[in-house]
Amino acid sequence: MRDARFTIPTPGLLTKVVELLDAVPMEDRDTKGDIYEYMLGKLATAGTNGQFRTPRHIIELMVAMTEPTPRDVMVDPACGTCGFPVAVGEYLREHHPEILSDPELREHFNHGLFHGFDFDTTMLRIGAMNMLLHGVENPDVSYRDSLSEDSASEENKYTLVLANPPFAGSLDYESTSGKLQRVVKTKKTELLFMALFLQLLKPGGRAAVIVPDGVLFGSSNAHKELRRTLVEDHFLEGVVSLPSGVFRPYAGVSTAILFFTKTGRGGTDYVWFYDMTADGWSLDDKRNPLLPLEKLGPAPKEALAEGEHEKNNLPDCLARWRQRKDSERERERTAQSFCVPKAEIAEQGYDLSLNRYEELVHDEVEHRPPLEILAELRAIEQEILQEIEELEGMLR
Repeated sequence: MRDARFTIPTPGLLTKVVELLDAVPMEDRDTKGDIYEYMLGKLATAGTNGQFRTPRHIIELMVAMTEPTPRDVMVDPACGTCGFPVAVGEYLREHHPEILSDPELREHFNHGLFHGFDFDTTMLRIGAMNMLLHGVENPDVSYRDSLSEDSASEENKYTLVLANPPFAGSLDYESTSGKLQRVVKTKKTELLFMALFLQLLKPGGRAAVIVPDGVLFGSSNAHKELRRTLVEDHFLEGVVSLPSGVFRPYAGVSTAILFFTKTGRGGTDYVWFYDMTADGWSLDDKRNPLLPLEKLGPAPKEALAEGEHEKNNLPDCLARWRQRKDSERERERTAQSFCVPKAEIAEQGYDLSLNRYEELVHDEVEHRPPLEILAELRAIEQEILQEIEELEGMLR
């Protein structure tokens, strides 16, 4: 908490804050965490280094799709406010309640499961407090310039990476870890972070990370080599294309989520694609909910009615992801989700953009014969001339 400052300028404001907080029941761990998350949700400006808050429902979708286990060791090397570690903790409490009763699992949960790095000390303070308020006693949230420092001690250490690293930036070769440069020779931060994720993961470790669309189809040698590595040397499982307004009001960039497993021996046979067109919220700067709150998120408390899934694609995305090795492989390329064999992706230069593989269905439009349209125009013209003559007769 070094250099932290907390200033309430007037006694009246302090009194008001205390009175408001006194009325909130604080016995429940969730209440404190929910209040803190609400306050974080009001951070409506991006940081000076290009970082911005990942929407909670997108985090929850990524966590549900990776299905964390009580023995995982997770890391977010650009953790910010610790949204991903918090969501993993909440997922484990709900789906693996034994972590609170088993002494060994509880020890691992509180002291060994969560790791987060950032080089913004303000974000580190916010993130550490977020973890504590969500019931994790001793999370490893520490200062680290993930791309510049040699991460030899962190290599092959983690079983799960969840991240939304800052992108659209570039670093000098001199200020970047030499080991990352040997994996992918580039200055672009989004590609360097992808190389870092592969370095941090143990063999068999899995990752769900948000990348800008340029990573999917960029034509530079670094872009192509990174995609080839994911497809040929590891197990690339899925690509989820996100709506361009997901990160408003911070940014309007188009992004996607990549799901892959580090193997070092290949393993990609099919890649599953999903075209998300709606996330349950308006895609403008206001980001208002399009459905009642209980029907939002990847696992809504109430079932969606017919037509509502068009406003919230997250439950459909999660359900189809779980069928990616079965019925999804039979779907037509005109559907919202489908699978593409590795050989076809290799033929396309390892392009991972969904538009490259989807098939568009054009509605057949029947046009009237031109002579019929001309006859109708002539009749209208005659009618206009007749009315003009009648007007002239009235004016004489």
